[in-house]
Amino acid sequence: MARPAARWAARWLASSALMLFLVTAATFVLASMAPGDAAKAILSSQSGSYTQQQYLQLRDELGLDQPLTAQYWHWLDGLLHGTLGTDLFSGQPVTAELNARLAPTLSIILGTIVVAGLAGVGLGIVSALRGGVAGRAVDAISLLGLAIPNFWLALVLIELLAVRVELFPATGYTPLGADPEGWLRGIALPVITLSAGGVAFVAKQTRDSMAEVMSREFVVMLRARGLSGRSVVLRHALRNAAIPVVTVLGLLLVSLLGGAVLIEDIFAIPGLGQLAVTAAGSHDLPVIEGVAFYFTVIVVLASLLVDLSYWLLNPRVRGS
Repeated sequence: MARPAARWAARWLASSALMLFLVTAATFVLASMAPGDAAKAILSSQSGSYTQQQYLQLRDELGLDQPLTAQYWHWLDGLLHGTLGTDLFSGQPVTAELNARLAPTLSIILGTIVVAGLAGVGLGIVSALRGGVAGRAVDAISLLGLAIPNFWLALVLIELLAVRVELFPATGYTPLGADPEGWLRGIALPVITLSAGGVAFVAKQTRDSMAEVMSREFVVMLRARGLSGRSVVLRHALRNAAIPVVTVLGLLLVSLLGGAVLIEDIFAIPGLGQLAVTAAGSHDLPVIEGVAFYFTVIVVLASLLVDLSYWLLNPRVRGS
């Protein structure tokens, strides 16, 4: 048992380190190729006009005149020493700015996973057991969830539930510790927006997986032994059908990182996505790189949770 676990841990650590390196390196190269210049943006915001000498001097102070490989190595060396650099505009540590914006992003992402998981699994189980109209309804929900763009749904929800009914705030974020009710109301519309497609994916995968498991011989034997239908479904069938569903939830979590960038901008949520948009517009490379690093860490942790779920749900995985 210990040896397979050690091999798995070594593979996971190696693949995670490689992913972090590749993503941050690719982000650094792509961001540096984008139009714009941080030095010009800083000088323009300070005085509006500047000389060529001032521009060159600022580029030298910021290290922007160094070769790209040297800039990346400097950033990587800082990462190995526990720092992600300094915001070129505010002069604040990038880590402090990212940490201040991490809670809103995680609130939206985790809230979406919970809603999509509970609603999707519930719909999928009902569809698998009832079939007929329920199955067609899940298919219709799946197509609808895939067809509706997130940005359009967000605008519709703002109009209906924030402007006309005034049930939820249209923009902004309230920290959980300051006002739990305000926090819940503030993330409601972003979570509903992002959950639409997620519920469809999870429901369809749950239905297909549950339908396959319910047709197995062990389910027939459990019913023949007199176990209640509820016990058969929740304690036995769902556990065996859970691995594909867990995989979909892991993929959904990863995809939400991209969706959060747009949704946070629409709802004015001060999260990592909104920070990434602002940094990209000003060509603030350390901040862009920091957001990419945080997003990659979230992906790595999501992969770890999925693998641990496999480990717990399927005994055969533990001996592989």
